[in-house]
Formats: sequence, C-alpha cells, structure tokens
Amino acid sequence: MHKLKVFASIAAIGCIALASTALFAKAQTAKTEVTFWTSHQEPDLSSLKHIVDNFNKTSDKITVKLVQITGTETDTAKLTTAVAGGTGPDVYMLDRFIVAERAAAGFLQELDEFTAAETMKPSDIYLPFAWAETQFKGKTYALPLDTDTRVLYYRKDILKAAGVNPDQLDPSKGVPSIKLISSISAKLNTKDAQGNYTRLGFVPWPNQGWHYTWGFAFNGSFYDAANCKVTPTDKGVVAGFQYLYDYAKALDPKKVAAFVSTYYPPNYPPAQDPFITGRQPMVITGDWMIANMDKYAPKATWGVTYIPTPDGHKTSWAGGWSMVTPKGAKHPAEAYQFMKYITGAEGQSVYVKETAHLPTVKSLLSDNSIFDKRHLFFKDLLPSAKSRPAIPVGALYWDQLTSAMNKVTLNQSTPAAALAQVATRVNQQLSKFCK
Repeated sequence: MHKLKVFASIAAIGCIALASTALFAKAQTAKTEVTFWTSHQEPDLSSLKHIVDNFNKTSDKITVKLVQITGTETDTAKLTTAVAGGTGPDVYMLDRFIVAERAAAGFLQELDEFTAAETMKPSDIYLPFAWAETQFKGKTYALPLDTDTRVLYYRKDILKAAGVNPDQLDPSKGVPSIKLISSISAKLNTKDAQGNYTRLGFVPWPNQGWHYTWGFAFNGSFYDAANCKVTPTDKGVVAGFQYLYDYAKALDPKKVAAFVSTYYPPNYPPAQDPFITGRQPMVITGDWMIANMDKYAPKATWGVTYIPTPDGHKTSWAGGWSMVTPKGAKHPAEAYQFMKYITGAEGQSVYVKETAHLPTVKSLLSDNSIFDKRHLFFKDLLPSAKSRPAIPVGALYWDQLTSAMNKVTLNQSTPAAALAQVATRVNQQLSKFCK
C-alpha cells in the first residue's frame, strides 16, 4: 500500500511537470498582439493587409491585427476618444501634416527611445520634408510611410468623343494654361432637361483641388516660419481663391455645388469616382488614381499633365501618411517594430507597387523596378513639389482653409474676407507655440 502511494505521487509529479512544460512552451510561442487602426479604403486597404500578413509571417514574437475605422485627414475623433478612454490602438495611420498638432495635444507617444537605438539615423533614411513632418519640438512622434504628387488627369476617350483633341494636353506641350482648361471644359459640360449639370468637364476644387493646390499654383505662400505666422492673406493664395470664386460664378455656384454634392458624396466608393464614371473628365488628383483606373476603368483611355497655372510654371505638392503610437498604447516596443517594418524599404516597396503611391525611403526612389511606367511622371515632380507647413495647428489651418474655400466657391464670401478670417483664427492658436 505504501509503494502504491509512492508510485501515485511520482505519477502526479510527472503530470504536473508535463503540464508545466506545456504551459512554458505555450508561453514561449505566444505572440504579442499589436492593434493597427487605419481609415484607408480600397485599394490601399488591401495593400495594408498584404504588408501586415507579410510581417506576421516573418515575426515570431509579434502579430498585428488590422482594424479599419472611420476618419479623414483631420478627423481623428475615434482615436482621441479611444485614447481618452484607455482603449486606443498600438499603431495608428495618421496624415503626416497633423502629427505636430496631435503631439502638441498629448495624444501621441514619443519614439526617440526607439529611434535612438537604430544603427542608421531615421533622418538619413527618409525624404527631408517627410521626416520634418514627424517632429514636434525636436522630438520624433511618427515614422513616414508614403508620399505623392498631384497632377491634372484627363480622359482622352471622352475628350475625343466631344471633338476635343487630347494631344494638346500632352505634358510634352508644357504646362496647360488655365484659359485652355476652361475652354476644353466648356465643350464637355452637359445638362439635363431641368438645367442641372450631368457632366462638368472640370471643377477645380473637388478631389485634390484643395486650397493648397491653387495657392501654390498662383505662387502663394501659406506660412512665414521666421515670424511664426500662417499667411493665407498672401497675394498668391488670395489669387488662387479668386480663381475658384470666378470659376464658380461663371457656371452658377449653386448648380456647381449641386453637382459636387451629387457626384462627390461623403465616403463614396472608388468605383463611383466622377473621373472614373466620366462625370468629370478632367480632375486634379494624385498618383494613387493609377491603381484605381486600372481596377475600376481598365478600358478607359486617359493621360496626365501638369496642374494648370496662370504663368506656365510647373507646380505640385506632396503629402502622405505616417505611423504613430498613441498615448497609452499597451505594446509600444512591439508597435515600433511593426512601424519600422511597414515604413521601411520592404513595406514601402509593396505599398508603392500596389497603390501607386511614392515612397519616403530615399533609396527606393532610384529603384525603378517598383514603379509603374506611368508613375515616373509623378516621381519626377517630387524634387520640386511643395508641402504643407508642419505646424502644431496643421489640422486647424486645413479645416479653416477648407471652410473658407467652401464659402468662396459658393460665392458667399470674397476671397480676401474669407482668408482674413482664417489668418485671425489660426494665428491666435499658433501664437501659443511661438516661443
């Protein structure tokens, strides 16, 4: 009886040992889950999923969970609410020009403890303007993902059908004049029996026809760094807004607004883009439209040229997104490892190929194998492209400029009055950081 108890005890100890070994093995193989939020839609979303899958396959310690949320360039309400409630993600895809503002508000975690350990300085890896947009008061709050440039797209097939020779818009002819674009547009405009526009050849402000687009097109300056002031009342910016005011007035601002609200509703699917459907055969937009056209309008014939300007100078501007770690993230070290991967050469090369965005990793710009041939025109514009000021009121400035642009295109305010209001409101907030 004594021997049986001994054997039973030995067996029990053996079972405990096996169970402990199994638990230890499970603990050794368990991966830390990093939550990654993005507001991007297709086709970019599929590419992000692809990069996440690639990372998860190669990482033995981290697994990334991609979550799509609602949001826009400046609307990060879901993020700020989650951070305040302690339920934010580990990684967030944030429009780079508002990094400084979100950092100033205390929503982002500094990354310097991680970047300082790198053998190569991140500032040497990325394009200077993109890296500058990740900084606030000398500290790093983001890693830059992509960039882009903006051009004028035109539908060759629709122009031909309307009796317009599209060859006059070939970039070999130089920068198209604003007068030429207006003339072509007039030949493409159509109305229904009630007099409502069913097609407008060109509307300057939807898609990427932003305030920055036309301010830069008219040689405007939006920021005076030496005096720490935004300058929306700069004569070039005002001239750009005057162009929008006059364009809307000539077509009837209410009817143009009705057209825009009908064919550019909030969060419309890419397949219903007015350029893709032919409702607006000329549009200012970015390089990502290449991928959209291939996917949603493969039989269409189209081309790209420079943004029209009043004096024939070439202009474009570059934006882009970034990866940040929100305050309160549960796994900041693991989050940084994924951020470094997706914004590094391996992650960005996939993103460039699949979405037709441009890389911010300098070394990739010389690797033409990752670029569609049609993408080279955009890449060649990058060295001279301008960028939005990286200031701690970037989102506020954007939203105020957008509000002013909406008033101007509705002819509800003169450009000078609308932009003066922007200057007052934004500089009042910016002054708090000018020390």
